[in-house]
Amino acid sequence: MLLTIFLAIVFCMAITMMLISAVVLIKEKKLFSSAPKEALELVIDRKQEEFYGARKIGWTLMIISIVMILGVGVISIWDGFRSDFTFWQFFLRFVLIFTIYKIYDMIFFDYFLLCKFHFFQTFTPEVTPVYTNRKYGYNIKSQLLKLLVIFPAASALAAWICSII
Repeated sequence: MLLTIFLAIVFCMAITMMLISAVVLIKEKKLFSSAPKEALELVIDRKQEEFYGARKIGWTLMIISIVMILGVGVISIWDGFRSDFTFWQFFLRFVLIFTIYKIYDMIFFDYFLLCKFHFFQTFTPEVTPVYTNRKYGYNIKSQLLKLLVIFPAASALAAWICSII
């Protein structure tokens, strides 16, 4: 259980590093694909770097975060095999990691960074009108769909695959 909590924290850290590198350092419109349509239409590609080498640092952090996410998956599966996990143990591990991540995403990214601290608006000021007067992030329905349906289904599928191997 401690390993599962640790892996969930690493997963959240990796996603945070990915977000910061995309928004602050790389600043390419194609990396904003999860933004709502009305905000995505306003985002502009910024050709000028914040400082010399910002994009290189950003892409390096992006690659590190992807490796961390893959590492979470590999370690969670490998440890499950090593510990002779059943379907339910794999399922619980996967669904806990995804649930902790999604709750973190909803609270930290959508509420604090987007609505309270205006983090995204600081680095992409052109989207400010889209997020003005929002008490919560823009996608509560899709967030809840992921939390309550998609992630448990994906966890069940992954647990089933791991348990038959």
